[in-house]
Order: sequence, then structure tokens, then C-alpha cells
Amino acid sequence: VSADQYRYALTNFRIAHEQVEKQRQQLEEQERQVALLRQRIAVLEGGDEQGLTKMNARAGKSSVDDFSIRNEASKLERLINRWAADVVRNPPGSLGDIYNASQSDMGGYEIENPTPALVQNILRHALSEIISEGIINCLIVTNSPEANIQLSRIHDHIFQRDPTVASVWRRQTFSAAVEAFTTEMSDYILNEQIPTLTELIFSPSAPPQTAVLAAGLRNILNTGYEFSRTLHASKTSSAGSTGGADAFYRAFVPDLGSVLYPTRIELLKRCRKHEMGEVDRVGACVFPGLVKVARGVNGSASDDTDGGQSVIRRAQVVCECALGLGDVVVAANPGAAAALEANFEQLRV
Repeated sequence: VSADQYRYALTNFRIAHEQVEKQRQQLEEQERQVALLRQRIAVLEGGDEQGLTKMNARAGKSSVDDFSIRNEASKLERLINRWAADVVRNPPGSLGDIYNASQSDMGGYEIENPTPALVQNILRHALSEIISEGIINCLIVTNSPEANIQLSRIHDHIFQRDPTVASVWRRQTFSAAVEAFTTEMSDYILNEQIPTLTELIFSPSAPPQTAVLAAGLRNILNTGYEFSRTLHASKTSSAGSTGGADAFYRAFVPDLGSVLYPTRIELLKRCRKHEMGEVDRVGACVFPGLVKVARGVNGSASDDTDGGQSVIRRAQVVCECALGLGDVVVAANPGAAAALEANFEQLRV
């Protein structure tokens, strides 16, 4: 080639090389800006990357989805079942006293000679009530009941106005939450939810093995609190099939004697009456269900997909006929049984 053509090609190559180098520098600057932006977002969502990892260390990961939440719930469920079985195996009193104390706290029917299986399941129902209403739905952050109540009200107020702001506020608040309950906080929750049963278990005149049961009960409360932090504190706690990043979780426990709704409950034992479309009701809820609230609504947390709520984990339930409670309930209060029967027929229509 001629000298002019060579200089022309060399000049164009140099210009192209300078343009490529300029674009490379621009891309590096963009990557730095994106990294700074991500760090800022992490801070707004409840802390830096190190803080988020520490906050979610119990879950074994820095993010939580619906599948991992189900796994954590299963672990807590096994712990509750083991404790209830220990109470039946080494009761602090007669099984009748334990059952009637539980029913007194929950407003159920008293039975003179309950079976061990009935006592075990009603204890699991009582613990489900504590985990649901006493821990998960209260947004416990401190060991002060008054402060937790105020924080829950603040969150509800913010969520009704702007779920996105409430999501950021919730994660920031839980990033500074206490690690575990104090003895005073545990006593407050127990006396608030199951005062009669608590008095029986923590009674000074109870047998020596009751101390082990009391320690196990406190351990369940702390495990339930860890589960609550897993639900509320993760920056991706609302990831999943439904809802957006602004959703949050609430727990629900079906009432004793309420009608079985397949969308809300999961039977642990097969119920022929339920399969045949006959009337059967909740005998005991052995673990609460979870709903994802996608937007601010006025209503019960036990509602299903209506009003921006979707059931993520159905409540684990044993029906009345499986526990042998059907005839007992009708004999104890035939009027209430007839009313439930009429309501069920209206729902079927």
C-alpha cells in the first residue's frame, strides 16, 4: 500500500482505539455508580450487606422466600409437638386439669376425662395461639410490651398509607431488634395468652419435672420469635408467587369449632365426614397458617385471597371427629352446634 493509505489506516485505528478506551472507562464508572446505588439501597432496607447477613444468620441465608419460610415453620412445628408430648408424658397435674386450663384460656368446652391425644393437640392449639397472636402479629422488636404495641400501631398506620415505606421501615426496625426474650417478656406473653395454663405449669407446688417443661416453653417462645424475625426482617421476605416486595406476613389460627375451609386449613388426619361434604369442625389447630398481606386492608388476617391477602401456608388442623369431640360439643352446647350447622348450610347454598 502507499504511504498515504498506511497513515490513513493508522490514524483511523488510533481514533477507534481511543473511542474504545473511552467507552471502557465509562462502563467502569457506571459499574461504580451501580455498586454505590446498591449499597445505598441496602442501607435503606435495613443495613449494609454485613448487617443484613448478620440479621438473617439464623435462616442460614441473606434472603428468604416462601419455600424457606415453610421449612422454618416445619422446624417450629416439630418443636411444639415435642413439647406437648412431653407434657402428656410427664404432666404437672392431671390430664383433666391441663385440658380444662387450656380450654379456660381459649373459651372452649370442659371435659372430665380427656384422652392423652386430645390433651396433646389442645396444647399445640394453645401454643399456636401464642405464636400467632402473641409474637408474629405483634411485630415484637424490644423486650418492652408497651413499646412493641406502639411500634405495631406505627407500622399499621404507615402500611395503610404507603406499603413501600412500611416495608423499608419494618426492615430498618427489625435490624435493631433484640436477640431473644427476657424472662419478664416471656412471662408477659404467657400470662397474656394462656394465664390459667401458665399458672399450672409454673406453680411452685408442681412436680420437679415441670422446670424442664417451663424451660422448653420459653425455648419455644424464643424459637417463635426467631421465626417472626425471619418473616418480617428479611429484605426479600415477601418474594414469591404472589405479592410484591411491599407485602408482609401475618399468622392466623382457626377458632375451635369453626367450619373446615380447605383454602385455609390442612387436615393432618383423613376426615370422612369432610370428604363426604358433611358438617365437621376444627378440633384443634396444631400450627398456625400464614397469609401474605399485599396491601393495607381492614379485615382479619385469617381472610384468604380476598382483600389483597393470599394464603402462603395453610393452618395445620385436626378435626373434631378425629379427636372424638363431636358428640361432646353437641351435648355441652346444642344451641351453638345448631347455629354452626345453620351457618354451614348457608355457606353451602
